[in-house]
Amino acid sequence: MNAASKPSMSPAALQLTPWHRVVLAVLGFWLSATLLLDGVVMPSLYGAGMTAQPEFASAGYSLFWVFNRVEILCGAAVLSGLLALRQGRREFGVVISGSRSRWAVGLATLLLAIALLYTYALTPALSAFGMEMSLNATTAMPAGMMPVQGLYWVLDALKLAAGVGLLALCCRDLRLKA
Repeated sequence: MNAASKPSMSPAALQLTPWHRVVLAVLGFWLSATLLLDGVVMPSLYGAGMTAQPEFASAGYSLFWVFNRVEILCGAAVLSGLLALRQGRREFGVVISGSRSRWAVGLATLLLAIALLYTYALTPALSAFGMEMSLNATTAMPAGMMPVQGLYWVLDALKLAAGVGLLALCCRDLRLKA
């Protein structure tokens, strides 16, 4: 293959619909924010000893209250974008392939469901355990806290895997002009 026959990799060569851009941008932001919060912010707070402070339960709840709502917005935007792409039936490969389309919508629905579960079940439960620790002035975790935290981490790993899978499905559809 000579250099003249290779497709151009310039941004102008990419054929993206506006909805495709929305899905990719929001999904990239969401996964990056998740990795930043779970991989940098929380370990830094733990390492600095702030998680042992009595005020951490309310501060943690406030932090996750905001982040969980951003996650719901991201999940809704990704799902809406994929449904709009599916309705348009253009040159979007995930839409052209029925199986890939169903996988994409299924993964987006899973991501939104995880965000809703975080917001309305896990974060309030973890905050209640944290408040109990603050009220009792103890650093010992309540017995029920570890399974809830374990579920949080399992769902977080599932969210990242589903997000990467969805990104792979969408990025596979980037068509290059010959």
